[in-house]
Amino acid sequence: YLKLADSQRAHITSLRMAIVLLALLALGLGIGWYRAPQNMTIHVPPDLRSGSTRLWWDIPPQSVYAFGLYIFQQMNRWPVDGEQDYQTNITRLDAYITPACKQYLQSDFDLRKSSGELRKRVRGVYEIPGRGFGDSPELRTVTNSIDDWTVTLDISADEYYG
Repeated sequence: YLKLADSQRAHITSLRMAIVLLALLALGLGIGWYRAPQNMTIHVPPDLRSGSTRLWWDIPPQSVYAFGLYIFQQMNRWPVDGEQDYQTNITRLDAYITPACKQYLQSDFDLRKSSGELRKRVRGVYEIPGRGFGDSPELRTVTNSIDDWTVTLDISADEYYG
C-alpha cells in the first residue's frame, strides 16, 4: 500500500502542475486577446479581379489622396456665408484633423473674420479634371511616416461675394 499511495500522490502533484500551467497559458492568451485592437480598418483596393495582400496598418496612397481631397473640399465649401460656414466646417470636421491643424484653421478663421474677408463670401473648391491622383501618383501622395502624409492637390476655387 505504501508504493500505491506514493504513486497516487505523485500523479495528483503532476495533475496540479498541469492545471497551473494551463491556467497560466489561459491567462497569457486572455491578456493577448485583451490587448488586441478593438477595430481594424483594412484598405482593400477597388479592383477585386486580382487579389491583394496588405498589412492591416498599410494605407494605400489612393485612399490617403481621396481622404485628403474630400476633407479639403468639405473644409473649404462655404455655400451660404463664409463667416458661419467656415467655423461650422472646422467644428464639424474636428474628428478628422489634428489638434495642430485645428488650431491653424481656427487662427486662419479668426484672422479672416476680423479683416471682414469672410462676410457674405461663397466658396467651392474642386479638383481640376485631368490633374488627379492617376496622373502622377508618386508626386501626389508622399509618405512621411506610418501616420503622416503630404498630399498635393491641384484644385480650382469658385468664390463669390454675395
